[in-house]
Amino acid sequence: MRSALPYLLWIPFTGTAAALLAFGRFWLQRVIAVVALSACLVLSVLLLLEVRSGGILVSRVGGWPAGVGITLVFDLLSALVLTVALAVLLCVLIFAIVEPGTDDEASAFHPSYLAMATGVVLATITGDLFNFFVAFEIILLASFFLLTFTAGADGIRAGITYVVINVVISALFLIAIALAYYMTGTVSFAQLAGGISALPPNVQEVLWAFLFFILGVKAAIFPLFMWLPDSYPVARSPVTAVFAGLLTKVGVYGIIRMKSVMFPAVSAGKVMVVIAALTMVVGVLGAIAQSDMKRILSFHVVSQVGYMIFGVGIATAAGLAGAIFFMLHQIPVKASLFLVGGVIEEEHRTTSLKKLGGIAHRRPWLSALFILAALSLAGFPPFSGFAAKLALIRAGIDGREFAATAVAAIVSILTLYSMMKIWGGAFWGSPEHENLDETPAEKAELPEHDESEPIDAALNRSVKHLAIAAAGLVGITLAIALVAGPLYELSLRAAEQIMDPKIYAAAVLK
Repeated sequence: MRSALPYLLWIPFTGTAAALLAFGRFWLQRVIAVVALSACLVLSVLLLLEVRSGGILVSRVGGWPAGVGITLVFDLLSALVLTVALAVLLCVLIFAIVEPGTDDEASAFHPSYLAMATGVVLATITGDLFNFFVAFEIILLASFFLLTFTAGADGIRAGITYVVINVVISALFLIAIALAYYMTGTVSFAQLAGGISALPPNVQEVLWAFLFFILGVKAAIFPLFMWLPDSYPVARSPVTAVFAGLLTKVGVYGIIRMKSVMFPAVSAGKVMVVIAALTMVVGVLGAIAQSDMKRILSFHVVSQVGYMIFGVGIATAAGLAGAIFFMLHQIPVKASLFLVGGVIEEEHRTTSLKKLGGIAHRRPWLSALFILAALSLAGFPPFSGFAAKLALIRAGIDGREFAATAVAAIVSILTLYSMMKIWGGAFWGSPEHENLDETPAEKAELPEHDESEPIDAALNRSVKHLAIAAAGLVGITLAIALVAGPLYELSLRAAEQIMDPKIYAAAVLK
């Protein structure tokens, strides 16, 4: 299966080009996007089955050796993260296609979406630092368009802030790559592992701190997260869902990969644990203070990143396995919550808790989708979030990080409180500033529909289609809960594999 590895990158890249050539033919762009992501997901699953025994697949593009040409590496960490990411990308794409207000009938939507998928794939399977940077740039360019093309003036302002911050970080990232190359003579992860270990300890620590700062902005850790709550809520719900589910996790993936492969000797666990605890606390307090569903969920993106950084900071195989498992759970859970929010926004044209209420009476199935994902986010048993947080708490206790472990448990309770705030306000409460006699159909500008069909019927049909798409992601979260034991075992094996840089280097350099 090693020869099939480049197709993981080739399929979405070719799909991007094909979608561009299909400019203006929206039905064809939709077919291309769905087929490309479906094929990529199937291939990722097949490759996951290939490496689950602990092997590592390596493909040298053009036959060039590592350190000279582009090397693609597919280990257990890549396999787990990429498979879940592609499943989420496919579900969100289907949501975007059926959501009337998404306007995927913009000729650049599907090419941009597939370009972002290409960046995500490259970030997870690249074997060198420079192409990891290239992956981030692909994601940045694609995400800027997706953020701004339907969001109006607010989206453009938020998009400019998003791009300015990321351009500065990109410049710093290039400087870090140049420094690493200057000091070691390579950008290959496999060769950097040995080159960096030969540097003086203080140089290693400074270089790691520099890279951690850069990736910390991408991951939205404390205090580098302020761009996120202002950027995500202004985008359309499918775009926000994939951003919340994936983009910060790519930053966390980079932290895990580089800390384990490039800087195994750097002892920065205590600092990372403190940053993780602050990220959890500030994120959840920000969520509690909000009265808009999208902003609450956006702050929870920040808070939940803290759990993953906590697992990395524990610096044990169990802690790293907990971080990986938590990431796998977070990607679909966070995306599903934003998609449910998108269904609510489509029907009511708002996500303000002051203007919502009684959704549970009108849409009981939508309420069920929300509460399942919300309880999982909060870590309520027996959902996937409970298994993920339990793994991190056990690792924290074993690692004697008692204060941060207590913070993680308390933040989990506060997360449940903030999600019940949405549950009580939007699904069971009464609107404070709305005319209760006015129906959502009268308030909303509905998509075009058959003139012979009543407008309420058109709205109901549209919302049901959206809910079916959102239900796919909720189904993934439930599936993760059902296979939590085997999935954690795979996460543990992935952690043990990447904690020994010699395994990675031997597979790439042989």
